[in-house]
Amino acid sequence: MRRLSSSSTYFYKRIFPVLWFGFLLVFLAFALWGRLQPGLFDGPPPDAMFLLMPLLMVGIGFLVFRKLVFDLVDEVGLDGDWLVVKNRGAQGRIALADVMNVNATTMTNPRRITVMLRTESRFGRSFSFVPASPRGFLSAFKPDPVAIELIERVDALRRAPR
Repeated sequence: MRRLSSSSTYFYKRIFPVLWFGFLLVFLAFALWGRLQPGLFDGPPPDAMFLLMPLLMVGIGFLVFRKLVFDLVDEVGLDGDWLVVKNRGAQGRIALADVMNVNATTMTNPRRITVMLRTESRFGRSFSFVPASPRGFLSAFKPDPVAIELIERVDALRRAPR
């Protein structure tokens, strides 16, 4: 089985959100502490923006993570004419013949490949993953090689006589 998904998926799904929300929580805690202890620091207490901005960033961060990161599957591999998908301890095999569409994003971080299926699977009618693709500034402007390979494999299966 050849792994198609990036090994950094764990970082994007589990570690980066903790860092993001943790930093904002620490910033908010220091802003509240400074506001409640005006004699501790020289000068006036912090503005309300020091309180509102982290709350706004938490809300925006949650929406962005929910839309782009939390729905990613943990691992995707290619085993012949089958996709092997793993997510939260569950594993499933999906035939490439059941793939209806492969869509790849560019100019996003992390890059995403969304696979839409003809029938319902354990992972829903579609699932997304971060491809193990080359990195660098110029690769952001090129089509994803993993997505191109999947599209070509699905197309070859469709054209094959039954």
